[in-house]
Amino acid sequence: MTRVILCDDHALIRRGIRDTLAEQPDMQVVGEAGDYGELRALMRLQSCDVLVLDINLPGRSGLDVLHALKEEGAPVKVLIVSMYPEDQYALRALRAGAYGYVNKGGDPAQIVAAVRMVAQGRKYITAEMAQMLVENLTTAAPEAAHDKLSDRELQTLVMIASGKRLSDIAEELTLSPKTVSVYRARVLEKLGLANNSEMTVYAIRNGLV
Repeated sequence: MTRVILCDDHALIRRGIRDTLAEQPDMQVVGEAGDYGELRALMRLQSCDVLVLDINLPGRSGLDVLHALKEEGAPVKVLIVSMYPEDQYALRALRAGAYGYVNKGGDPAQIVAAVRMVAQGRKYITAEMAQMLVENLTTAAPEAAHDKLSDRELQTLVMIASGKRLSDIAEELTLSPKTVSVYRARVLEKLGLANNSEMTVYAIRNGLV
């Protein structure tokens, strides 16, 4: 029996994934969390084989969770299930220690297959991502400017480009507005941009939103 913990800040999303996995005779959802704090408290009480994790969490992001688990040498295998596009986030997640990446908009059967494969200690990637990896290996593509951003800076860029105000971002990420402003300033500097409008144009042109 594969024991699974779900971590997503949207209860409806968790319910959908939980119901999908509950239909499988070899899987059991043993716990749910809505943010990093809840997840850490849960994992101190309940072990699991696979952690199904969203990237966009309030407070510390899913990528932050990956880094923390990797530093601790935690044995849990992580499957990222996110709304963000594969071509911008999957490689970043895999480098951070994830075993697989599935888009929330995909077929529910894909999540089931991914959980099974990850539970076996194998990497799960979609056909589209496999093609992307091959192209990265065979093509000397120049590094995109946003590849130099930290995980939190990239998250800030995407949220601003999605039309969210700094105060909204601060509230959603459980950060102070001043901290979010610092991330915004770093993004502008690293990308050579002047304002939020240019950030939005950059994000659209590069498929980040």
